[in-house]
Amino acid sequence: METAHERHNARYTFSMAGVLLSGLLLAACQSGPMLDLSNVDTTQASSENISSLTQVINANPRDAEGYNVRGSAYGRGGRYAQALKDFDTAISLNPNFYQAYSNRALIHRFMGDNGKAIIDYNRALQINPNYDVAYIGRGNVYRQANRTQEAFNDFEKAIQLDTTDPRAYHNRGLIYQGQGQHSYAIEDFSTSVSLAPDASEPYNGRGLSYLALNQEDNAFADFNMAIKLDAKNAEAWTNQALIFERRGDKARASRSYRKAIQLKPSYQPAKDGLSRTQ
Repeated sequence: METAHERHNARYTFSMAGVLLSGLLLAACQSGPMLDLSNVDTTQASSENISSLTQVINANPRDAEGYNVRGSAYGRGGRYAQALKDFDTAISLNPNFYQAYSNRALIHRFMGDNGKAIIDYNRALQINPNYDVAYIGRGNVYRQANRTQEAFNDFEKAIQLDTTDPRAYHNRGLIYQGQGQHSYAIEDFSTSVSLAPDASEPYNGRGLSYLALNQEDNAFADFNMAIKLDAKNAEAWTNQALIFERRGDKARASRSYRKAIQLKPSYQPAKDGLSRTQ
């Protein structure tokens, strides 16, 4: 997650924590839909669902695809150790299964082993140099490690491959934003919004860049939309409060800061804002 950054007016802190689009994806199968790992869905790893997937594996125990699909279900359900074991098996059965390498990389990342994640993303890209998912996944690991240029290069590569994954644009936008290139950031956030109109974070990110360019009305509209899409987005509540504060409406600002603190009690920009507006 991003740290807090001060933008145009030094009196105000623009919250950046949590801007990173949380849509981390697992390829469930070689050509099938993507699974979202950003929020644990225990039903994916329910006994009933796992039992049916296990039946498929038992019927075809040498089919790597079955293990990849079940591993994705385990991963979506937060059962990372089981997911890792299934991806290991899928790769042992098919050493060129680049989607399984990318899936296993994401599990490594969620388990805190970024070194192994990078190794698996590298292997996936050795097998398929045009696999946009792996570039985006590896770019996210690089961003976490503050290897900004390498992260930018990976997101850029995914975009050059004509990816339709909104994370590539959103994350490149975050890098532009961190470098103060807000016009480029707004363009990337807008593309991300067009690809994932129901995602809250790109609106929040774009709002921050609008605010940095003193386009307050546009920023306010984006923060409000971020909240509408995800009422649990503490950063968006904080940024909405910041606009109220800038406009001299301390009562509304205080309410929004309080809401952010209810959602994220340790979030310092909201705590600082509340202390200013109480």
